[in-house]
Amino acid sequence: MRDWQDLHALLNRIDRRGYKSYKDLEGTYRREDFVLNIDHVQSDPFASLSRVRVSVSQTKAGFPPELFSTQVRRIALCDSLVRLFSEQIRRHARGHRGTGHSGLIVIDRCGQEVLNRNAVRLNESSVEARFGIGLPAAGRTVLSQEALAMLCEEIPTIVTGSLFYNNLDADAVLRHVETVEDQEILRSQLKEKKLVSFLADSSVLPRASGVDDRPLHTAEVVSLKTPSSLEVELHCPNRGAVRGLGIPEGVTLIVGGGFHGKSTLLRAIEQGVYNHIPGDGREYVVSCPNALKVRAEEGRSVCQVDISPFIGPLPQGKDTRSFSTENASGSTSQAAGIMEGIEAGAEVLLMDEDTSATNFMIRDHRMQQLVAKEKEPITPFLDKVRLLFEDHGISTVLVMGGSGDYFEVADTVIMMDEFVPQDVTSQAREIARNTAVQRRPEGGGSFGKIPNRFPDPTSLSPGKGRRQVVVEAREVLTLQFGGESVDLKALEQLVSPSQTRAIGRFLVYATRNHWNRGCSLREALELTRKEIAEEGLDLLSPFATGDLAEPRPLEVAATLNRMRGVRMR
Repeated sequence: MRDWQDLHALLNRIDRRGYKSYKDLEGTYRREDFVLNIDHVQSDPFASLSRVRVSVSQTKAGFPPELFSTQVRRIALCDSLVRLFSEQIRRHARGHRGTGHSGLIVIDRCGQEVLNRNAVRLNESSVEARFGIGLPAAGRTVLSQEALAMLCEEIPTIVTGSLFYNNLDADAVLRHVETVEDQEILRSQLKEKKLVSFLADSSVLPRASGVDDRPLHTAEVVSLKTPSSLEVELHCPNRGAVRGLGIPEGVTLIVGGGFHGKSTLLRAIEQGVYNHIPGDGREYVVSCPNALKVRAEEGRSVCQVDISPFIGPLPQGKDTRSFSTENASGSTSQAAGIMEGIEAGAEVLLMDEDTSATNFMIRDHRMQQLVAKEKEPITPFLDKVRLLFEDHGISTVLVMGGSGDYFEVADTVIMMDEFVPQDVTSQAREIARNTAVQRRPEGGGSFGKIPNRFPDPTSLSPGKGRRQVVVEAREVLTLQFGGESVDLKALEQLVSPSQTRAIGRFLVYATRNHWNRGCSLREALELTRKEIAEEGLDLLSPFATGDLAEPRPLEVAATLNRMRGVRMR
């Protein structure tokens, strides 16, 4: 380990040399208040940023043990510190100064959700921040004075303002930790209360825009008001009793006129699988952690999925008990998405008629008269949604504005009226009783079998050219895995590129450690998830990195299922 003066001397020595001279900086440097690790130096100013870590001993950082006494508190505290570090960068880093990425200091970007990240690691002995820097250059010539300003002025100021407890707003840090802890406790009560989701009174569900996930703040915004018939009370350790809208297990319909808030409510439910920061408006909106949004996805690939509960034998005798295609239709893609989700552990399905295949959702009486069942291989979801719950305990929350036939199978019907939910279950049942249903149920008296597939590890190669592993996130919804660019636009519950990047690493790890030993798809997901819980996200990477956020196994499986080169048995 070198001291701080060695860093000064090295930088002065390489001034105005070629950019590769920066490689001499790799190593560890001790200051009085923290240790700087320069783990990897970029090859040129346009390459990926240099990887840097800063470590502060707890004797100096001084974070009270009660702030990280449990796993959820530790995740919440680390999330708070990532945000504080980012804010200090915004305040004190000068930014671009030279060629390419010169002058940048970047830590993992956080949204409204609190995720398990490895950008900050904290334990009883130390707190460590991991970030990237762009070492300054003019063309490809070292600019040592600019690098000195970054490493010896800006970074110490950023560290001092974010990783030392005495320099922080202690009340704000505690509020962040306790708010996240409360959400986790609320979520843990759902199964006992036979709920799939809970939305606290006065929650603000609308978002600022389609590209801005912050809460909408206008005079017209309507906060959530719970109908008394659906009101439940849960308890959390910090806020105490919380009253709000409970979405029961079973089949729930969200109905109402256009632009009255149906999809807004569903969106809040689907994002309730994550904890949210104070001030988000959804701090006390929680859902079953294994709730999965499913939609039609015309054109996607499908590999060896049993879609026979929904799709019977196809023309030319194509068997749907082990269905594969490179170009799925809307109905076959939605059927595959449901069966794949169930295989991966989904306990609640979330669906919106706007993003569903019409012929998959409903086949009315008139169409049944015109097209005989023996000529129609599709069994509509209407005839399976009840059986899915009765046979397998899997609930469904469905936005439905166009088909009252679903009243026959619904346990709960919520109508959104100018963003205010109303319980109209009794009215819907009365309508169903008084209106003769002429359509014939299809699909039999049971749901069908749940798939169980085994990925072929030889079909999951992350290599490209001379590189053995190429895994990178192109924003949130595209994963580069080896030579394949995987389109994830249908995975609406992914929220961070760091999750997408971690999915790629997760697939590499599961292939090398579990699927190559004959584990099923789900077994490998569960084993890897448990190993991450025990050892942390660094398990997935061969080197120290700060750009991973833990994905749900459901999204890992969904990514695998969209890879066109994968083979299954």
